[in-house]
Formats: sequence, structure tokens, C-alpha cells
Amino acid sequence: MINFSHPLPRPSALRRTATACVTAALGLALCVPAATAAAPAEAQRTTPVQLIALNDLHGNLDPVDGAAGRVVHRGDPVQAGGMPQLATLVERARADRANSMVVAAGDMIGGSPLLSALFHDEPTVHALEQLGLTTSSVGNHEFDEGAAELERMVNGGCHPEDGCAPGDPYTGADFPYLAANVTRKGSTTPLLRPYTIKTLPGGQRIGFIGLVTKNAPEAINKAQIPDVEFHDEVPVIERYSRELRRKGVRAQVLLIHEGEEVNGVAGSADCDADGPGSALRGRIKTIAEKAPAQVDLIVSGHSHDSFECTVTDPAGLPRSVTQADSFGRSFTDLRFSLDRRGEVVRRSVSATNQVVPVTTPKQPAMTKLVETWRERSQDVANRVVGYISDDLPGRGSPLEETPLGSMLTDAQTEATTGYGADLALLNPGGMRADLVYKDGGKVTFADVYRTQPFEGPLWTMTLTGEQLLTVLREQLTGENESAPRFLQLSSALAYSVDMSRTGGDRLLADTVTVNGVPVTPDATYRVTVNDFLANGGNGFPTFTQGTDREGGDVTDLDAAVEYLQNHSSETDPFDPPAPGRITFVGR
Repeated sequence: MINFSHPLPRPSALRRTATACVTAALGLALCVPAATAAAPAEAQRTTPVQLIALNDLHGNLDPVDGAAGRVVHRGDPVQAGGMPQLATLVERARADRANSMVVAAGDMIGGSPLLSALFHDEPTVHALEQLGLTTSSVGNHEFDEGAAELERMVNGGCHPEDGCAPGDPYTGADFPYLAANVTRKGSTTPLLRPYTIKTLPGGQRIGFIGLVTKNAPEAINKAQIPDVEFHDEVPVIERYSRELRRKGVRAQVLLIHEGEEVNGVAGSADCDADGPGSALRGRIKTIAEKAPAQVDLIVSGHSHDSFECTVTDPAGLPRSVTQADSFGRSFTDLRFSLDRRGEVVRRSVSATNQVVPVTTPKQPAMTKLVETWRERSQDVANRVVGYISDDLPGRGSPLEETPLGSMLTDAQTEATTGYGADLALLNPGGMRADLVYKDGGKVTFADVYRTQPFEGPLWTMTLTGEQLLTVLREQLTGENESAPRFLQLSSALAYSVDMSRTGGDRLLADTVTVNGVPVTPDATYRVTVNDFLANGGNGFPTFTQGTDREGGDVTDLDAAVEYLQNHSSETDPFDPPAPGRITFVGR
């Protein structure tokens, strides 16, 4: 928890400290420091404000099953999430607080389970409206279906291909989505609003500036954003912070979809134990330290794990930087005061992340909304497509090679054998959940969809042995060097890495085999990947050099469903694949 309410006193403040005597009801003179005696008067001169901050919901109206839906709270894993549960706790947190707002830092839609995605995330927008969302920045996943679809989500209208969803016509979000650093190519005008100003009942104003990481194109299928540019964050923040200041808006909050470098580092302990933000890593820390001092608080997203940190701003003042857990598993309760001029009183800032246990009573209104959409989707969602004998951890697995990832890549190889596929590779972010054993091992279409919500077309390409080795090295170099990103791999591929080495040298090239045969530089291999990787996403540009591309007619979702149908039954369920495709040494 961040709490600036008790800073170390400055020498000048100590010199000013006097003793004030107050006569109590019994006639006794109680002497207290003047600052303490003046506290009630100071409280009258300030206005309390509360922000409830969310991020990375990804359309999860229901709790996420398995390890991906857990959060560690007070040392114990807690299954968390669910919009009805979140609504209950947000309602409690906001009770009797006149100046309370709900805000978000992006990826509220996109990569969503079937319950929301079947209707192009309109159910999630309705749920966020009902929750009382004031505003949100965009995240990279708001662009999953392109800029035009994002604009439809903002402004309303029926989907251009699938038409109108059931119920009332979709009229767009009743909260502003902010995208200060996203423009059409060649333009300096933001695609959406750069900021919004909220006026409190007492007349004080708070400006919210919204941005997404400038590296968003590395996390978006480039085919969806050919006409959009993402700009460096700090100059954009400076521009709109000045604009807000010119309008007399002194209290400023940055909502930014950019997170820590390694998930969970900052949230694993006291983020400020060895100084402000000492446990915080990555671009969010750099941005937080460089953003203009007029920005008082920073709400972040993107890395999916909660933290409560401080940084020192350019004026030498402490500044709160926070993030909640993804999928609605927690929210950040931010509290602060505004002085008479409308400035944030920095010493008043406190931030606490509140877990949303699945056992929380469900708010009736939100439950009704969710169940309405569930009824509309149940015929598609509840179709049984296979059976499993045990959990297949994927998104929630701490391992580089996951059981679900192995199953999905085997499925993708099998689905593209007609194009001569030897093997398949999958980016870890391409699997969004776990397959969890339940209902006697039944796997529904909705269960599979939760793991593969992007419905990415599969492409099979030819790579030389040297290019395949380069791809494997890209897991450990470039933008993936400081936080290696291990691709999930089908059973034909095997290799070893030595994590005691650095960079690409960590790949032990002479151990790489395809179907048990060592890979040679001049040999060729048919490799299947999803559309995102085929376009070089996540720092794998070598895939763009693949030749003889074929496919696009089968999606990753199709492959997973068909694989389970072909390889499982009620009497012979699918067993989790054995590990060992990647061997680690030097740990």
C-alpha cells in the first residue's frame, strides 16, 4: 500500500512546529502540536477524492478458471474475478463517497471469452457502463479488430459483417475512450479524445490523459493497423498536460496502458523498500519518472499484475504509480485530497489493491446483465467438443513450456498437414486461459474459445534451418532479451537452452532437432504460425521472411476444436502432453 500521508518532516516544518493548547470539556488544557490541532481546519479546506482503477479486463464477465484466475492475497492463492462480484465490492468501496470515480487503463475489451466476444464485446461495454466507468485509456487489444471497429465501439452502430447484436441497438460507450498518442498515419490529431475533464460537485476539476504504449504495434496483428501510428508517450503527455493547465485544470491523472517489465516483480513485496519504485522495472518506471510534474497520479496496465509503487517526479515529489490484476481479479482504491486551488495534495495520496474473491456475493443488477447475455450465447457456448483427463494449464502456468501450449501447437500442426506442416509455434500471449478439468472432463466450445479468442488464421511457411534457429534466438534477444518469451512448440521440435549464458548464446543450436533429426542451416522446414506471428509480432521479425506461404482458411480456434474432437471421447479423454520439448540447463 502506498501512503504519502505521513512523510518525514522537513527541517523547516520542524522549526515551525509549535504547541497549541485546547481546553477540553473538563477544563483540562490538552497541548498538541499545532499541525495536529489544525488538522480539522485543513480537512475543511480540502476535498476528498476516490478513484477506483481497473485494467486488462479483457471482457471477462465471469471469473477465469484455474491458475490464470488466481491472485496471491496475504500469501495465499485466491480464485478471483467476475463482474457481479467486482460490482459488489466497488459499490461497497464507493459507499458514501461523493467524489468517487471508476477509471481504467486499457484492454478492457479484446482477447475476450465467448460470452462477450460472440457479440463483439458489446456486453462488456454495457457492463462497464453499469459499473459506472468514468473513462478509460485504450490498450493494444482495443485494436484487435482494427481502428474502425474501435471507433464503432466508441460511437455505436451495428457490426459491419455480423449486424446488430440482440437487444437494444448498440449506441456506443457512454464513457470516453482516450487515445492521446494514437493517430492516423501522417496526422497529429488523436484518433480518439486525448483527455477528458471531470468536474466534481464542488466545482473542482480533474483531467484524465489516456495513452497506450508506443510499442503497441508489437502486440497487435499488423494487418489490423495499417493506417494507425503510435507515438512516444512523454512528449504527448507533456503536450496535453500543458493544455489542461492552460484550461485551469490543476489536478491531472495519467491513464496509461504500459506495465512493468517482468510480471509480478513490483507486486511481490514492498515496491518502495529500497527507495521510490525500487522494485519497479521497465518502461512504465521511465515514463513515470519523466512525465511532467503536473501529472499527480499514474494508473497503468498491460502487465496484468498488481503493484502499488511510488516514483520521484521531475520536481522531486513522490508520485503514485499503480496497477490492478487483470481479468477483474482486483481493483485499486486510490484516495487523495484536492486543496482550494484544485491541486492534488500529494501527501494525502494512498493506494491499495483490493482482491475480488469469487466467493463475494454477486450484485443483482450486474448478475442480471451477465445472465441476459449468457442466455443469448448458450446454444453456441455449451456445445461439447471434447474431453480431458486433467487440467491443461496454459496462461496460468509458470512454466515456459505449458501443457496447453503443447496441445494447441500439436493441433495447429495437424490442421495444416495439407500444407506440409512439419511443426507449429505459438506465442504465449496467444493462449488466454487454461483448460480446466470440470464436469467429468467435458470441454465446451466456450472453454476452447477462452483459450483461443482471437480466431487467428493459420499460415504455413517455409523457413530455412538458419531462419528457424534465428526464430528460436529471437525468444532470447531483441525486445525479448530481458524477459525471454518462449514460443509454445509442437512435438516435432526439441531443443535445449542454457540460461547461465546471455542473449542468443543461450540457445544451444546443436541440440535443436525436428522429428529427432538435427537442424542444419541449409535444410528447409514447413512451419505453421498464427497471423499475429506471421506478421512479426512479439519481436519475431524472421517470420516475415518465410516463403511459400499457404493457409488462412483455418483458424487457431478451428484447429483446437477439431483436435479435441479427433483425439478425445468421454471414455478416452485427452491426457496432458508430457513435458520435455524444451530442456533447460544452467539454472
